[in-house]
Amino acid sequence: MMVPSIVVERARRSDLPAIHGLVRELAVYEKAESEFVASLDDYYRDFDADIFECIVARVDDEVVGMVLYYMTYSTWKGRMLYLEDFVVLEANRRDGLGQKLFDAFLDRARELECRLVKWQVLDWNEPAIKFYLKNSAIIEKEWWNGKIFL
Repeated sequence: MMVPSIVVERARRSDLPAIHGLVRELAVYEKAESEFVASLDDYYRDFDADIFECIVARVDDEVVGMVLYYMTYSTWKGRMLYLEDFVVLEANRRDGLGQKLFDAFLDRARELECRLVKWQVLDWNEPAIKFYLKNSAIIEKEWWNGKIFL
């Protein structure tokens, strides 16, 4: 039996359709597909403008997971990388790809001299919470999210 070829690397523009598809799968998993309105054209425009970066995991040249993130700023800590989405196809979970992607994200934050990384996780997503806790994350429960749709 052949061992699959696994590569974790920064995303290329040509990966955006696969990344967009993974985000759609995440929206379905989170029972919020109708809220997923960013088009593939939006992804191309914003990737080209360096609004976000992405790291992908490939198995035999197929994108099966990704972390999408962007630089932001903490007035208390300084540079911060915000992890917007983190997805691994269900068929590829438990293969260690999630850990490899998360480690690559943390390495990128260090490379960019960030002092903090941040993300959100749904309170009912126990597998994700356990994963983050295993990675020594602090899961805050006292801060409330605010937002306005424009």
